[in-house]
Amino acid sequence: MKILVASKNPVKIEAAREAFSSYFENVVVEGISVKSGVSDQPFDWDTFKGAKNRALSLREKTADYYVGMEGGAAKLQGQYFTFGVFCIIDKSGFESFGSSPLLPLPKWVFSELRSGKELGTVMDEIMGDTNTKQKGGAPAFFTNGVVDRKSFYIQGLQLALSPFLKKDLYEKGTF
Repeated sequence: MKILVASKNPVKIEAAREAFSSYFENVVVEGISVKSGVSDQPFDWDTFKGAKNRALSLREKTADYYVGMEGGAAKLQGQYFTFGVFCIIDKSGFESFGSSPLLPLPKWVFSELRSGKELGTVMDEIMGDTNTKQKGGAPAFFTNGVVDRKSFYIQGLQLALSPFLKKDLYEKGTF
């Protein structure tokens, strides 16, 4: 089974490999760098749009599944969060979304994002490191290593895959 991931980030590729391997055997995952069509640091519903745009941009290539992942931020109920959104499209065009849990962010970090910085850049500055988004990222930092970026993504990808496992129920129609 061939899965294309719209990223060269090894954390995202490994998260996809683990999520798909939860349900399928002989999984081969390849990462391809593509544009999201949204800002580098999307907010709110643009995060879903970016994930879908990434998955759609892969469909010119041959695979069983196309996976777009996008990290976003939102203010909800007066609190600030970051989260991942996952769009999975199969070769027939059937699509599904999933998301990671919401990770609370300090207000000042969210302000940095609103000023135009990407979360990865802000986390590099906070952690005094480089390329932290290809390591544990914000989840690892804010949870003292209990949740890393890969595990943050795996469950959201597994949930995005659930409609493919029960496709007949999801294709029944609308209300």
